[in-house]
Amino acid sequence: MLEDIAFITKIAVKSSAAVFFAALGEIFTQRSGVLNLGVEGMMLVGALAGVAVGSATQNPVLATLGGMAVGGTLALLHAFFAITLRVNQTLSGLALTILGGGLASFLGRAYIGKPALRMTVWNVPYLSDIPVVGDVFFRQTPLVYAAYLLVPAAAWVLFRSRLGLRIRAVGEDAASADAAGVPVAAIRYGCTVFGGCMAGLGGAYLSLAYTPGWKENMTMGQGWIAIAMVIFATWHPVRAYAGALLFGGLAALQFFFQATGVEVVPIHILRMFPYLATILVLIAVMRLDRTRGSGAGPAALGIPFSREG
Repeated sequence: MLEDIAFITKIAVKSSAAVFFAALGEIFTQRSGVLNLGVEGMMLVGALAGVAVGSATQNPVLATLGGMAVGGTLALLHAFFAITLRVNQTLSGLALTILGGGLASFLGRAYIGKPALRMTVWNVPYLSDIPVVGDVFFRQTPLVYAAYLLVPAAAWVLFRSRLGLRIRAVGEDAASADAAGVPVAAIRYGCTVFGGCMAGLGGAYLSLAYTPGWKENMTMGQGWIAIAMVIFATWHPVRAYAGALLFGGLAALQFFFQATGVEVVPIHILRMFPYLATILVLIAVMRLDRTRGSGAGPAALGIPFSREG
């Protein structure tokens, strides 16, 4: 029984990283007042870039940075339209998803079925030797450890640093923040590009560590789950990681049942369960927040800012 729980938990931790990276980036983006619905597209191009750079260099660091760079570049395009041109952010984000998905599908044909760089597992000295806990949490790839570190770091930046105060001020009332001398456009550009880099990192994690290699639509909607996770987490990094672990745990159940040969429900229903459960939990959280009058998100979210009014 304990071995089964450890197996499921280890897969849950492994499965949670991509969604968490993307959700964390979107938290910063939305905290600054910009809505980016292009997470799915940025994850896809990040995954493809990770495979392409990894195949060319055989260097996991460069492959990871390549995924982040491509995701950040697409986010920069969204930032230009949303912040500089002040177009509808919902439409711009959806266009970004279509663009990213189309580019990944077209350019990725050359990498389908080809061997890809695989990120190796790092065993943390001493900690990996702890019974059960060590195997679950400290025998993972480096990007999983990066997720561990990003949780407290992101929370500190958002809620304890001067930069975080500026980000939240811009997201709540851009005009007042501008009057106080905060560079609204620069903050929003920086957060949007950071969000794109994190989405690209999530995609690169999928193609380098989770299921190495490239295949069509390999994110399988995790970009949309990440956006839902932001609302589920009420724009807080710690709760976002908890939500990502929940998603990862539900995804891990299908691997457990496949490994043990137990078929509680048909496999195609089981594969739907993590996404369905995420939607149900999201609805419950939104209803609870509505009754409490909280959780509405940054007040200026999706609202373009201009000094001319």
